[in-house]
Amino acid sequence: MGGTMDRTKQQRRGNTRQRIQDVALELFAEQGYEKTSLREIAEHLDVTKAALYYHFKTKEEILVSVYDDLTQPILDLIEWGRQQPHTLETKQEIIRRYSEILSGATKLFRFMQENQATVRELRIGETFKERMQGLREIVVDPDADLVAQVRSVSALFTLHAGMFLLQDLDGDQESKRKAVLEVATDLITQAHGGGGDE
Repeated sequence: MGGTMDRTKQQRRGNTRQRIQDVALELFAEQGYEKTSLREIAEHLDVTKAALYYHFKTKEEILVSVYDDLTQPILDLIEWGRQQPHTLETKQEIIRRYSEILSGATKLFRFMQENQATVRELRIGETFKERMQGLREIVVDPDADLVAQVRSVSALFTLHAGMFLLQDLDGDQESKRKAVLEVATDLITQAHGGGGDE
């Protein structure tokens, strides 16, 4: 995993805006959003505060830009899903792609989980709820029984839980991600077509 992260960091290194986002998110996650100053971010980047201000005027601007960049794939996925037939294959593909999106934005989602009050204050939480609602509308059949609807929503939240609650389980990150994806896919498969045990 370290090799992949190193390559990603090198690809982003040339882009000052992305370097600022990476360092800020790391500091926000380590010491909390409130306790991190723009000065500290600039120091970690080895740039002046003026250079930082050129790209971002406030910590909130940095965080919102990180959020927008890393969650844009969710909007793209919702847009794609709305254009697809409401089949089991579409729902399974939504779950698979959403798992990949979460995997690519782990630091952001961990920050959001650990800083819920800040996230709510900055309205990122409201935007995220809207995106989750968009995904929910694609995977949940409104005329399915209640058990099937719960299974569909649970498939999405199983992916979230996998990011935070399974850290202590044995296995490397990719094996855990695949196991969580398998459970989420099972849930969405059971939910499709009514799902309630008659």
